[in-house]
Amino acid sequence: MLAQIEANDTDEGLAAARRAPERLCLATREVKPVAELLRFVVAPDGTIVPDINGKLPGRGAWVTAARPALESAVRTKALTRAFRGKGTTAPDLPDLVDRLLERSMLEALSLANKAGKVVTGFAKVEAALAAGRVAALLHAGEASADGNAKLDAVADRAERAGNAAPIRVLGISGGQLDLALGRPNVVHAALLAHPASRGFLARWHRLRRWRTGSSGGEAMSAGRVAGKMSNLESE
Repeated sequence: MLAQIEANDTDEGLAAARRAPERLCLATREVKPVAELLRFVVAPDGTIVPDINGKLPGRGAWVTAARPALESAVRTKALTRAFRGKGTTAPDLPDLVDRLLERSMLEALSLANKAGKVVTGFAKVEAALAAGRVAALLHAGEASADGNAKLDAVADRAERAGNAAPIRVLGISGGQLDLALGRPNVVHAALLAHPASRGFLARWHRLRRWRTGSSGGEAMSAGRVAGKMSNLESE
């Protein structure tokens, strides 16, 4: 087990962190795949900060990517101990992680939009669903149940005709969609198959898992999302 050969609770730096397929969670003391964890490093000012995008240098400590796990690590001072007391943990660290994960997800949606892989507007989304090229169907939090049901029904009919079922993406507000897509009053959107769309779905999945402990609803594991997107992109 990796936990048995670790000299301490931190990795040896960014390069070493990228090579390791698994790491030890400070909160649960379980060895898990790095895709299920968040990495933390000590910033130049001495505060312990999240390495959301996996780019920060220095030794890193790892915690399961779920809010209760990080809250436990903060409460028990596990992060501070991992860095031998050389870093300080702010009590609002879980809130910071939540904001950064949400921002990362919306930035990824913006990139998919810039790549021309986001369709908005009820009629356009309906047509894209009928054509069977939609990888993900987004309903804003303010969308009506009737509108959601109508588009879901179109997606279901397309699936029965032999097309891949789109991943339903919930939990994003209309205001957030407006900001990410640079257009007003977005209620429904469709993501077409593309690597940029895959990047958004991976980040959405990570945020859902962080907030709920699972992706919820029709969400998939990160691996299944990647596989589904690859199949659509190759069609």
